[in-house]
Amino acid sequence: MDNRSEVRAFLTSRRAKITPQQAGLPASGHRRVKGLRREEVAMLAGVSAEYYARMERGSLSGTSEAVLDSLARALRLDESERAHLMDLARSASATRRPARRRAAPSIRPALQQLLDAMTDAPVFVRNGRLDILATNRLGKALYWPVFQDPARPVNLARYQFLNPTAAQYMTELDAQRAAAAALLRTEAGQDPYHRELSDLIGELSTRSEAFRSLWAAHNVRLHHTGTKRFHHPGVGDLTLAFEALPIPTDPGLTLTALSAEPGTPAADALRLLATWYATVDHDEASTPAPTSGEHTM
Repeated sequence: MDNRSEVRAFLTSRRAKITPQQAGLPASGHRRVKGLRREEVAMLAGVSAEYYARMERGSLSGTSEAVLDSLARALRLDESERAHLMDLARSASATRRPARRRAAPSIRPALQQLLDAMTDAPVFVRNGRLDILATNRLGKALYWPVFQDPARPVNLARYQFLNPTAAQYMTELDAQRAAAAALLRTEAGQDPYHRELSDLIGELSTRSEAFRSLWAAHNVRLHHTGTKRFHHPGVGDLTLAFEALPIPTDPGLTLTALSAEPGTPAADALRLLATWYATVDHDEASTPAPTSGEHTM
């Protein structure tokens, strides 16, 4: 991915989101641009208009962390956006190298044993590309429709944007798609030379109008905790809280665990998952799954 164009699009999109009123500036006179003007951002960040214009044209190489911090405050960036700006600056200062393919990450036996020992909650491990690399039994049961997608590796983003069953299985699909696109954008900022990531983004951009629209927004996200809602083909509706925890010993991998509030229908459905999973044919790709929904191709 081209760092200069990424920087330019990100800063322009963040500037367009801030009104003069939000920045504490007068809004008098005709404004030809949405949001703040370049010179207003420069003033708020404490740099010259020429220096900020150079940054917004995509040149972050050599920019100090203090200036980046000032720019983040001027643009009112949240934690995810500030981290993304820093990632873009590091990439701009790094020696450019060609995109490269990565060996498929291996899951340590001890990590898989840990997942298997967690019997009361669905748990899975993913990478920054949103490939599901390992699960426990309940995790495989919960994400059964995703595993039924014939494409490999099993990938949450590809399923959400390209598989017609996603609209029924994920009852808040728009929110899930927005989160997926933002996570991929964040990962691309951290590692712009990841060939498999670029291939996935290219595939989704080509085949999904919804992805193209979300990708163009340049939103980023750190996805640590929240709620996911499912309509599972075997047990019905589930509203589950999740915690996403980076694995320090396996850089780039994240462990996600889901749980239901005790005494809720979702908790009852979660208990039924293991029983339901025992009834399906694990080797049959045509295992019944939701069939409604629309293609995004």
